[in-house]
Amino acid sequence: MRSIWLCADDYGISPSVNAAIRDLLVRGRINATSVMVVAPSFHRAEARALQALNTTARRVAIGLHVTLSAPYRPLSDGFRPLRNGTFPPLAALLLRACLRVLDPEALSAEIARQVRAFTEHFSRPPDFIDGHQHVQLFPQVREALLAVARREAPAAWVRQCGRVQPFIHALDDRKGFLLDILSHGFRRRAAALSVRTNPAFAGTYTFRDRADFAETFPQFLNGLPDGSVVMCHPGFVDPELEKLDPLTTLREQEYAFFVQDSFPDLLARHGVALA
Repeated sequence: MRSIWLCADDYGISPSVNAAIRDLLVRGRINATSVMVVAPSFHRAEARALQALNTTARRVAIGLHVTLSAPYRPLSDGFRPLRNGTFPPLAALLLRACLRVLDPEALSAEIARQVRAFTEHFSRPPDFIDGHQHVQLFPQVREALLAVARREAPAAWVRQCGRVQPFIHALDDRKGFLLDILSHGFRRRAAALSVRTNPAFAGTYTFRDRADFAETFPQFLNGLPDGSVVMCHPGFVDPELEKLDPLTTLREQEYAFFVQDSFPDLLARHGVALA
């Protein structure tokens, strides 16, 4: 059996998403989640409710979901560029990162502030660090994030998003193809700094209402080595989520899939267990 991390992203984004993620953790259907400390609905009570799930009988990996794109606001003073007080849109952030015109000091200060906010809420550093909309992989961002991770959370591993067979399905999964490319440089930089990363990644698919998550998910498990990460976004829809994120009803579809009684058997048939 190969052990994997089945990680629900976006804890903190809204109360209903948080409740769904905690429910799946209690049921043992997922075993990790990453926290958006910049989200308006994230506060100490949500952190305590999540931390309480870690017991001697159950280990839940809790990570930091570094967020640097709109509509969220930075925690640090002096972050730039801003758009109406928020981080720039994702496309604008990626363009500036590729042109290497982001402010390195501002990036480092904001990422460090998010790590420290996590530590303040959970009374410990994160088990791992990843990024909302995969910003941790972007040029400039990756250098800042890896340096901060090494300094502020030396025991944490950092998510890279390279697949088991990179570039094989480039045409039918363009997002995965882009993440494969970005992850190549990310892994090299992490290795140079002796920062641990996951051996492989899965979980990208077309986030459209017609997507069939139940049909897609088993493909994520093919060939994953021990210690790999499978990303997911389960949740319930509430007004806060609708205000902040376009990914809504598919979260409920993912939750409904994981909560099925047949889900543990599906993992077992593929030779996979949760770490």
